[in-house]
Amino acid sequence: MIRRMSSTITKYQPYLAGLNHPGKQLVPDDWTFDIANESGRDELRDARLMHAALPNKLKVLILYGSLRQRSYSQLLSFEIARILHHIGVDVRVFNPDGLPLKDDSSEYHPKVQELRQLVSWSEANFWVSPEQHGAITGIMKTQIDHIPLSLGSIRPTQGKILAVAQVNGGSQSFNAVNTLRLLGRWMRMHTIPNQSSVPKAWTAFSPEGRFLPISNRDRVVDVCEELVKHDLFASRWSERKEKEIKGRLLSQEEKENENKKSS
Repeated sequence: MIRRMSSTITKYQPYLAGLNHPGKQLVPDDWTFDIANESGRDELRDARLMHAALPNKLKVLILYGSLRQRSYSQLLSFEIARILHHIGVDVRVFNPDGLPLKDDSSEYHPKVQELRQLVSWSEANFWVSPEQHGAITGIMKTQIDHIPLSLGSIRPTQGKILAVAQVNGGSQSFNAVNTLRLLGRWMRMHTIPNQSSVPKAWTAFSPEGRFLPISNRDRVVDVCEELVKHDLFASRWSERKEKEIKGRLLSQEEKENENKKSS
């Protein structure tokens, strides 16, 4: 079974190791397959059909904020990725291990270049952070610090949909998701109304790293479903047309220069 699955796993899809493939029940008792896959109970059918109407798969980047060996923000990120994957989304998860602090030369670091390329590739983001001392972790903030408002003529985050979640070592709190919302607004992103905060995260996952059937799991499913639906609402015909013709969205300066040439 491992051999059959490993061929489909890429650098940005570590979550596939614990995932059933469409039409293939390879992993027993996979709750994400049962809920979200067409071959399971298909309980997210509306979101799946809305997504299926798109000309291409929605591209979602997931960032998590911990480097611990058993990182609960990573485990939650993988479960989120599995749900979205079963809906049909193209999901990539960035591993922040090795990412440097921001300084005068960090933009040339391979991990920073990798992160920026993923952000530019994505059409929506899902940020998952632990809450540390009433705020997001330094690892989470460092990733966001490395994402600029503009890369030349490209604005990698502007207008993109953002979903947020947090894990807690103790009782439920919302400081981290509130901070992520604030950062998303400054990054010119549209953060969806729903969010998830998982209290006592160390009790919420099985030894194998799977989300246990608790009420907070239902909220995570809701957020994933709403991320897909909100991104579809934000899909604009003029932008799809521009991407098809130009290969990407042009900056305002580029549009003005084109108008001058045509006039």
